[in-house]
Amino acid sequence: MRNLIFALNSDGFNTLACCCGHGKYPMSIIYKTPEGKIVELLSGIEIPRKRRFYFKDANGYSFVPELILKKDL
Repeated sequence: MRNLIFALNSDGFNTLACCCGHGKYPMSIIYKTPEGKIVELLSGIEIPRKRRFYFKDANGYSFVPELILKKDL
């Protein structure tokens, strides 16, 4: 993940957060567009927060609510 984020940042992306998903949730890379929108790179889903992108489930795994179905919790 570190090399991927380094490459994205080197290519001009303004990455804000990332998570590999730990085999439970989708991998996520959150970045800020030049227009100021916060977007998850792999899905293209816009995230309505400026911070605290990740939440924890009952088992302590981090996830971005906009990227998963409620049944996955």
